[in-house]
Amino acid sequence: MQINEHFLPVNPEELDGQPDFVYVNGDAYVDHPSFGAAIISRVLEAHGFTVAMLCQPDWRTTDDFKRFGKPRLGFLVSAGNIDSMVAHYTAAKKRRSEDYYSPGCRAGLRPDRATIVYCNRIREAWGDIPILIGGLEASLRRFAHYDYWQDAVRRSVLVDSRADILMYGMGERSVVRLAELLAKGVPVKKIRDVRGTAYLAKPGDKIAFDCAEGFDEDGQPNGYTYEELKSDKRAYADAFRIQYYNNDAIRGKAIVEYYDEKMLVVNPPQPPLEREELDEVYALPYARTYHPMYEKDGGVPAIKEVRFSITHNRGCFGGCNFCAIAFHQGRAVRSRSIESCVEEGRLLASLPDFKGYIHDVGGPTANFRAPACEKQLKSGVCPGRRCLFPKPCPNLRADHSEYVRLLEELEAIPGVKKVFIRSGIRFDYLLEDPSDEFFRKLVRDHVSGQLKVAPEHCAPNALTRMGKPPVEVYDRFREKFFALSAECGKEQYLVPYLMSSHPGCTMDDAARLAVYLKRSKLSPEQVQDFYPTPGTASTVMYYTGLDPFTAREVYAVTDYREKQLQRALLQWFKPENRRLIREAMAYCTPAGVRDLEELLGGSPGIHDPERVRSAKENDSRGQKKPASDRRDTDRSSESGRGRQQKPASDRRDADRSSESGRGRQQKPRDGAAARCKTAPSRGKNAANRSASDGGKNSFDNEKNNRGRGKYAPGSGRNDDKRGKYTPDGGTNGGKNRKKR
Repeated sequence: MQINEHFLPVNPEELDGQPDFVYVNGDAYVDHPSFGAAIISRVLEAHGFTVAMLCQPDWRTTDDFKRFGKPRLGFLVSAGNIDSMVAHYTAAKKRRSEDYYSPGCRAGLRPDRATIVYCNRIREAWGDIPILIGGLEASLRRFAHYDYWQDAVRRSVLVDSRADILMYGMGERSVVRLAELLAKGVPVKKIRDVRGTAYLAKPGDKIAFDCAEGFDEDGQPNGYTYEELKSDKRAYADAFRIQYYNNDAIRGKAIVEYYDEKMLVVNPPQPPLEREELDEVYALPYARTYHPMYEKDGGVPAIKEVRFSITHNRGCFGGCNFCAIAFHQGRAVRSRSIESCVEEGRLLASLPDFKGYIHDVGGPTANFRAPACEKQLKSGVCPGRRCLFPKPCPNLRADHSEYVRLLEELEAIPGVKKVFIRSGIRFDYLLEDPSDEFFRKLVRDHVSGQLKVAPEHCAPNALTRMGKPPVEVYDRFREKFFALSAECGKEQYLVPYLMSSHPGCTMDDAARLAVYLKRSKLSPEQVQDFYPTPGTASTVMYYTGLDPFTAREVYAVTDYREKQLQRALLQWFKPENRRLIREAMAYCTPAGVRDLEELLGGSPGIHDPERVRSAKENDSRGQKKPASDRRDTDRSSESGRGRQQKPASDRRDADRSSESGRGRQQKPRDGAAARCKTAPSRGKNAANRSASDGGKNSFDNEKNNRGRGKYAPGSGRNDDKRGKYTPDGGTNGGKNRKKR
């Protein structure tokens, strides 16, 4: 492993003849293995292909796309390390003022929907030349997808871009195979059997793999039409379920969508790179920094966090519904060898600007080193089950011993003072390890004063929809973290990642989280509002009002004002938010109102554990509660067991106000489905919600999911026209599917 002093060509003068590929990229050129463009280009170089880098070209004309002349084999196109719309806009759809993947953090150097724009410019400049698209934006938009910024279902990016082939997932194997076939003279339109790719064909064409939804009587693959997907939310949710369950190299099958006279075929995924292959990829010679042409602009800020970090794994079996990693890298975890990581550590220690600190040894989840269980190696990931949710699978193999050895060997490298872990730690997985060796070492050696973890919420409604463990698991982790820190004589802190407005989270749930934070003495300065991005189950819930895995209705916050209020509750301590807390009361049940009153300085609300304990003691002694307590709580226990008689005023407001939401709630007197308590109209969105359910109460009667929400029209549990849900990711043999 060594530093490469030479970057790939960025102008014609650096080329020796015609390049095989021109790589068009929406990011500035950074030759570091944390950047997808660097890995793909260096892998191609290692296989004998020449690649010219065209980074952040001017898309307003075709001039930049002609800079290197016509490449011998074709163009490679990527929007960059992240989706171009996420790079440009916040969760509130406001334009960002900075772009960390651009020189000098300057925004505006790439277009919106960069993959589409770049491909259209290439077509203008060069006509019918092979175009292969990849990267995160293409990968997550390979199917018809809900686009948050347009608030509509868009076609596959392959259709809109007019590219020839789409590569999804981690593309080392796919791009090399495609390059070899093109070099042999195989026409790009004839390449249809490469895993990890998608292509467009004519309806009636044969496909190379089994179809996830089966074949009709004429032997043609079944699949949804784009018209169905954009008009039928239940069909859209079902399509995502099929896509998710087939994103596995062992179990996965091809998936088909129909667009007028075109048929989109998405082949099964490529197998993940095994340990020796990953070692080879990371041993390639990278310059490990940005191109010197950016020095005049102050460099590329994105390199700062990763320059002295080591990526040791890929994939994630955590299964968070709001995360797209499972849809991109997959749920099958693979890792590099200890020797490979240590060799990279020695390389980092030799750099002139290395200060002795390795900033991170991580990946999608830092403490995953191997597949969740032995079964995954032979049978693939289970399509209808999660490894950690709703509780850890009995087959889960929680073992941190190899990760501990890796950290110890990195610490032993001459010149290394400290090795930190800054990637996310999956704390529920950590607690499953029968040995606490890693936990103790983490606390003692690898925390820089603060450890970032992601409980995300505390309310069961929200956590269930997120695919996260109950908050009690986080509380166990937190207690042990502080106990071990005290044993080490260290004053260390946890910084919890929190999310507001996730599907399933009502205003009552937001109030509960705010009270939890107050009692935990936490004052978060940063809170992430849920961001519906392509490729996640949570985005499907947000758009359809349905859980794609169960077809059950889910409450989803789509009103901008309500999203603002939920976010404000999590920062309850700010004086400017007191007015918003009072406004949020109109969205709450009586239980939620009492929690919000506590935030404003009132007595503890219904979720106060001390009050719950006191109530239980009183009940066990056969004593009545004080009148003040009877007025303040509807139920005597946090879990909702043991009903208490409510004052008449409370009985008029709600049928039941358990925080688990198991009881019925009173319908608003006007019959609208807009709020738990009648609230001011919120214009178009509120009207749409009322219209969608025929003016009837649309409260979800499902267990653990109360409140109003954005539901799909006609989304009752028994009216699925697409066939019964099956755990293998298909439907009832595709008997009800059309293929037009």
